[in-house]
Amino acid sequence: MPRQLPLRRLPREALEALGAGRRTAGRAARPRLRSTAAVCTTMSALAATSLVTAPSVAEPFSPEPCALQRTDAHHSEGLDTWNASYPRPARTLDAVMVFLSFPDSQPLTAPAELAADHFPATGRFFRRASYGAFTLRPHPLRDWIRMPSPSTSYAIRRDWSPEHRAAYLRDALHAADRHVDFSRYDVVYFVADPDAPGVDSDATKVVNLNTPLRADGTDIRRVVTVFENHPPDRLVLAHETGHVFDLPDLYHRPVDGKGDWDTHVGDWDLMGSQFGLAPDLFGWHKWKLGWLEPRQVTCVRGSGPTRLTLEPLAAGPGVEVADAAGAPAFGLGRGTKLAVVRTGADSVLAFEVRAPVGNDASACRAGVLVYRVRSGAESGGGPIEVIDAHPDTEACWADSVYPPLADAPVALGESFTVPGDGVRVEVEGRTESGAWTVRITPG
Repeated sequence: MPRQLPLRRLPREALEALGAGRRTAGRAARPRLRSTAAVCTTMSALAATSLVTAPSVAEPFSPEPCALQRTDAHHSEGLDTWNASYPRPARTLDAVMVFLSFPDSQPLTAPAELAADHFPATGRFFRRASYGAFTLRPHPLRDWIRMPSPSTSYAIRRDWSPEHRAAYLRDALHAADRHVDFSRYDVVYFVADPDAPGVDSDATKVVNLNTPLRADGTDIRRVVTVFENHPPDRLVLAHETGHVFDLPDLYHRPVDGKGDWDTHVGDWDLMGSQFGLAPDLFGWHKWKLGWLEPRQVTCVRGSGPTRLTLEPLAAGPGVEVADAAGAPAFGLGRGTKLAVVRTGADSVLAFEVRAPVGNDASACRAGVLVYRVRSGAESGGGPIEVIDAHPDTEACWADSVYPPLADAPVALGESFTVPGDGVRVEVEGRTESGAWTVRITPG
């Protein structure tokens, strides 16, 4: 076994692990042996690594007048440029799953079983959300890789200390680097033995690296550290993978940890809650990721009303489509999905149709969902907030993560004026294909 390298302390203020979603209790690449020298080189790079909040590299993206500018906020919702330090999910990306065991516990679950906890469900979610434009291809290792220290020595928990987190990453990469050619992969998952005594299922996170790790001639800029139970939280890996693609946390984390986490967006986006009834990504996120073409987004300007036809957001090529009554609907998927009204230098109102289709098959209510986007808000600081068209009622108490927002959409035949902005939306009817006819009037 190669010698263990000493852990250099990483500056606390330079460390941040992002991406842990709401948690509740209960709920194959070919190995390749490489030289000890190569392992030591990789580990030296790790020892000098720190974590950051906002990479700065950008590529031009959208010139649309309603496309907010990306700011220095971590995971900014601006989409005029793409942050090139993140992989863009517009093609097939390969993900390696490395399964880590510990000397203080004998695994009770096989790596193949843990891989099946997350795939094909995670890949299916993204394939539907992207209308087939993106495929996440998993490569799970077949065997456990042993960590050098007991699981309890890493003090794994949700608010992990920088020192213990750095030790875990150092040891995990050191152990895995002898078996994995990291140059082959776009996404890295380190999956811990869920039965090890020191593993906390609330600690799953994405770790973003300021100075990337170097292994096999490639940069590793972020790692998903998975500590889920078996079986895991539903769609938890899809949520964490969203951070790998520069999407923010949309939940509200109470200061004392005792309040409701889902007040910002409720059930309406995976980045708010992986337990949501309608977890398909917001149209704004699909625009940001490149899954909506510019012609599928309407920027509503001027003072007069604009009439348009909006297709259900989750309807698209390869996705089964049905209207609210369960009858087949045809021809959807290529039309307008998102309408946007600019309300300020760093804010917009977005309008999209949510219906029981595809990833939203369990949606509580169908209609036009209205939400506010702020490009200057940090991940976890309310960058998107759903506006409730029915503030005096609630719905789906048995299943919704936040019933007050479960009936937020503007239903067929209803009209709604956004408080504070005066923007009015009227849902006038349905087309034979299942699209919705809408009139939007800026304030």
